[in-house]
Amino acid sequence: MPGPSAAPGPLAAFRRAADRIERRTPAHRDRAVDGLRALALLAVPTGHWLLGGFTRDAEGGLHNASPLAAFGELAPAGWVLQMLGIFFLVGGYASALSYHRRKGSTGEWLKGRIARLGRPVLGVTAVWALAAPVLYAAGVPEATLRTGATLVIQPLWFVGVYAVVTALTPYCVRAARRLGGWAAAPLLASVAVVDFLRYGPLAGSVPSWLAVVNILPGWLFAYQLGVAWSEGRIGKRGAWLLLAGGSLLFAALLAVFHYPASMVGVPGEARTNSHPPSLLVLALAAAQSGAAVLLRDRLARLLARPALWAPVVVINLCAMTILCWHQTAMLAAAVPASLAGGLTGLTTAPQTLGWIAARLAWMPVFAVLLVGIARYARRFEEPWTRATAVRRTLAGVLAAGFAVFALGLA
Repeated sequence: MPGPSAAPGPLAAFRRAADRIERRTPAHRDRAVDGLRALALLAVPTGHWLLGGFTRDAEGGLHNASPLAAFGELAPAGWVLQMLGIFFLVGGYASALSYHRRKGSTGEWLKGRIARLGRPVLGVTAVWALAAPVLYAAGVPEATLRTGATLVIQPLWFVGVYAVVTALTPYCVRAARRLGGWAAAPLLASVAVVDFLRYGPLAGSVPSWLAVVNILPGWLFAYQLGVAWSEGRIGKRGAWLLLAGGSLLFAALLAVFHYPASMVGVPGEARTNSHPPSLLVLALAAAQSGAAVLLRDRLARLLARPALWAPVVVINLCAMTILCWHQTAMLAAAVPASLAGGLTGLTTAPQTLGWIAARLAWMPVFAVLLVGIARYARRFEEPWTRATAVRRTLAGVLAAGFAVFALGLA
């Protein structure tokens, strides 16, 4: 019988796992960068779960709704949870290191990076393409399936953008070596010009498609900063400049130029900051990037503790699984609830303080469901060495069909 000082079973198992991860971690591993990536990853499901709600129609179908429509004062939560700037920052940092370590050609290196992004996307969309008809036959309303498809495919835009900026890594490296952190300045200027045309005195004569121009420079901005950081071209002085300049620009855009306070789209609002990214997104990314560089050493010391480092490793190993399947975890709770009736925090309109309290209580349930899903979905991140050409083609066809359905084209 264990003595009174013996650790409980689960705690002892965690400590053993943490020690094993610690022993296997190479000494050169940049724990701070991995920690920042894990933090940015967790912000994605947290933001979507907290700020994404549903309404239930008379037929039991679910429709998207947001508590931000009723509680505009929640907008600052989006300032904290909108950490895609950090994700692109550490993405640029890691990609530059990987690019320098490549053993084959640039094309082979890029092919490997894109395959790592594409496999989980094909997996989740193919599974949903197979599941949707089964759910419909089981009595799930078409409105619910369309809402679910929209939510599932919504985060996947990031993968396409990230693949494009990854392909630009060699050019980002050259720009960083020549200009340092200032290589990102033209990208910020480009977004500023487009925003001026969209929202300035000429707005009435500017075509709406011009906003699309902001997509690439808007997200490449933080990635370019990450590459420059990896090349050793952003030090503490540059980090303070990013933090102060980004913060001042962010405040000015809100107070003087009346940008929407919410970092995500709000139903009924004409303007949005994130799709495509506005100058406010870049200002926030600049401030976050500066803070990340300044806190790097402190974060690295913190993650030297095995108990804190182990979760970071696990989260990074499941990065694409978290991104691709977290909306499915929320739907796994909401869809059965919608068939049973209205349930606060899940299928009732997000218009009361009670809804917010209930949603906070539901979030651990979503997390448990995501962990359960990840046990099986994690395999999509691994190389598909046993998949035949026929199976890969079938996965592609299913993914394309689901995309057509999710985008409302069928």
